Amino acid sequence: MKELFNYISYKNSEILTKNYSTSFSLGILFIEKSIRKHIYAIYGLVRLADEIVDTFTDINQKEWLDKLKEDTYKAIQNGFSTNMILNSFQLTARKYNINKELIEPFFESMYMDLQKIEYNEKNYNKYIYGSAEVVGLMCLKIFVNGDDILYQNLKSYAQALGSAFQKVNFLRDIKNDVEILNRSYFPNIDLQNLTEEDKIKIVNEIESDFDKALPGIRMLPDNSRIGVTIAYEYYKTLLNKIKKSPSKNILKMRIRINNFLKILILLKVLIKQKLQLN
Repeated sequence: MKELFNYISYKNSEILTKNYSTSFSLGILFIEKSIRKHIYAIYGLVRLADEIVDTFTDINQKEWLDKLKEDTYKAIQNGFSTNMILNSFQLTARKYNINKELIEPFFESMYMDLQKIEYNEKNYNKYIYGSAEVVGLMCLKIFVNGDDILYQNLKSYAQALGSAFQKVNFLRDIKNDVEILNRSYFPNIDLQNLTEEDKIKIVNEIESDFDKALPGIRMLPDNSRIGVTIAYEYYKTLLNKIKKSPSKNILKMRIRINNFLKILILLKVLIKQKLQLN
């Protein structure tokens, strides 16, 4: 019954992903079915850590994060966990050689969220790398399926895309980060009094990341190119909406993309891909 347990483990990660992120799930639906569950597994681990550091503020967060980290490594070492989210992650990590080199920086960034940090350029870049870029690299491991040459060729592009996604999330979550979590990630910027000049400076930085990432997306294998392109177009659209919104509005509400626009983005990508294939 091991196969059944593992199947249900992956299903748990899928359910978690679809309930927490409809937009992310939309992109995954256009990734090749045979590897889809592995992306859900990565998101599952990331979400568990996020919930510890962002949501459950009435517990000993460091203790629980310590436990999650320890249980993650134990699961990979033993090839099993009774935590079904971790069980699905260890299956994926063992299959695609997702090791401590990528996992450790992720947890380091999660620990940074438990501290009151005045971000400068150095620790800002460290946080972005651990919280977002390595997640992109984990996904890339799956996409290239053991082709280390292709992995090395696409590595910097995956990091740039992960960085762009994370920074867009920072911008749209400013209200929650500042008012509830008491966090401010962008160096030398007072988010409580965000100016138009500061907003444009951040937007320009993110647009640069998107520009760096795009050539790599075009080089992705067929198993993932359309799904990643959909995510890219979604976040680019979200950034453009933030760019057009007055900074005072960003401080008051979370900028969103409505379902109709999501469908338009999806159709745009699919039509473009179809025309390129013909």
